[in-house]
Amino acid sequence: MALVNHNVAARLLPCALVLLSVTLNLAITAFSAPTEAEVLLKFKASLGDSVAALSSWDPAKPPCPGGSWAGVLCQDASVWGLKLQNMGLKGKFDMEILKDLPLLRTISIMQNEFEGAFPNVRAISALKSIYFADNKFFGEIKADAFDKMTGLKKIDISHNQLTGSIPTSLTTLPLLTELKLQQNSFTGQIPNFQQDRLTLFNVSANQLDGPIPDKLTKLDATAFMGNDELCGGPMPPCPSPTKVPVGTIILCVLLAVAALASIFVAIGILRRRKEDPVAQNQNVPPASQVHKKGPSVDMDSVEKGVPPAESEPVKNSNQISVRLTFLREDVEKFDLPDLLKASAEILGSGVFGSTFKAAIGASRRVMVVKRFRQMNNVGREEFQEHMRRLGRLRHNNVLPLVAFYYRKEEKLLVTEYIDNANLSVYLHGNRGRGVPSLDWPKRLKIVKGVARGLLYLYNELPSIVAPHGHLKSANVLLNDSWEPLLTDYALSPIVNQDQAHELMIAYRSPEYKQQSRITKKTDVWSLGVLILEVLTGRYPSNTSPKERGNETDLAAWVQSIDRADWKAEVFDKEMAGKKNREDQLIKLLEVALGCCEPDMEKRWEIKEAVERIEKIKE
Repeated sequence: MALVNHNVAARLLPCALVLLSVTLNLAITAFSAPTEAEVLLKFKASLGDSVAALSSWDPAKPPCPGGSWAGVLCQDASVWGLKLQNMGLKGKFDMEILKDLPLLRTISIMQNEFEGAFPNVRAISALKSIYFADNKFFGEIKADAFDKMTGLKKIDISHNQLTGSIPTSLTTLPLLTELKLQQNSFTGQIPNFQQDRLTLFNVSANQLDGPIPDKLTKLDATAFMGNDELCGGPMPPCPSPTKVPVGTIILCVLLAVAALASIFVAIGILRRRKEDPVAQNQNVPPASQVHKKGPSVDMDSVEKGVPPAESEPVKNSNQISVRLTFLREDVEKFDLPDLLKASAEILGSGVFGSTFKAAIGASRRVMVVKRFRQMNNVGREEFQEHMRRLGRLRHNNVLPLVAFYYRKEEKLLVTEYIDNANLSVYLHGNRGRGVPSLDWPKRLKIVKGVARGLLYLYNELPSIVAPHGHLKSANVLLNDSWEPLLTDYALSPIVNQDQAHELMIAYRSPEYKQQSRITKKTDVWSLGVLILEVLTGRYPSNTSPKERGNETDLAAWVQSIDRADWKAEVFDKEMAGKKNREDQLIKLLEVALGCCEPDMEKRWEIKEAVERIEKIKE
């Protein structure tokens, strides 16, 4: 019997030792693991001096239950979430510290000043929601940053300074319902999102290009606006695969170019034949045979240097001109062959067409050439007369037209290159590139310049109902002195009317939506929207290429906020130099709302708007 007991004890001894080891390990772990209070206090210490809002984090009191610690969300007796919004917190956001909170499922640090690289969110793989909007995180996010975070449902990392591609690991999150990436500097194409649950999606005001994935094509255009090279779905159609790629040099898009080489060869052969008696006896094909390879040119006009407008009328529809018509005498003249030889760079592709810059001639002067695709219905004489009218405009805040090219299938407008970017880039696209945000004095200067330029167009083009017609931040160029220059103005008389309502801002005004017409106050409405964009830093919904009319515009958003909260909630937090100038900001905001009045009878006249803007001081 004793022997049996001894055998049983021998068999149980290893099990006892294992049990004892496990018990000891659990005890050691329990003893060494930091408490939730210790974790949060360590996180607080990592933020340096920016923790005044966390003064209630008292080590003498537990964070849970009871909710005595500001911003700490509890479930039963454990920390479930952190809601640290708009607390003035700065520095690095260290997810590694917070991984010791075992039940943490949601983090919101929106509207603070956290900076540095995007946090390592995978340190807490069980998170369900991440709200990091309105901070200063910069740089690229790794493609696998969200791998294996299978419970993640909501992500908001908008209004930061993030660059590079959208992380492909976002497409692998099975429960994802909300994704907000707007107001960053993401580049490249949108990954192929396949989630059926994804109902809220926004990538507006980035630098994305290419086709919108099929799963996202039914979303509203406001989810994609501010990415001029996105196409498909609610955005402009993608180019046909059979067309020449956008990246080819400028004149590859011109139908006339294909014939130029044979034309110039024919010119040279004919001249040599005429001047050289020996050459006259050679077996040279007749000119009629040479010209069968391409359209003919009005040779008298070309050789005499007479612009197409002053040359004899075109004799048949196959004739083309290789000359540009210049509207200014103070620039070096060049023609299409000069453009063929110039180094060119694509600046972008918008609703009207492609824009290029090219260094021309011996001086290498940089010019901008914009190709328009929606003017095929306008006749030669009407087009040329309108261009000459625009060519006579001279104002410090209106970009002058240098030259133009007319062909029924092709219209080119040439302007000088402005080395600084457009206003939209400075308001929405430069975060993360080391370029500071526009301060209040610069913004006021820009608004005043835009208003002056717009008033000038009203005075000089009284017969045009909306003298600008396409006023938006992307059409306001900024020179080195931060003086604004209006561009893409006065195009409504020559744009195909059946396409104008899809292309031009004037046709998205309240009066066009309600009564299908534009008026003398339509540009005033556009000015008001632009001022709101400058003051708030928000992208206006009504510049969407295919606006549905259901989204809240900037004016409605401002008016929905109590006036007492305007200073705290309305103005762009990136606007330096606005302190102690709130009264001037309020005055300009009131001007914007007066310009954005939906009722045309109550909306201000352009003269009144400009006078009120001029009274506002820096």
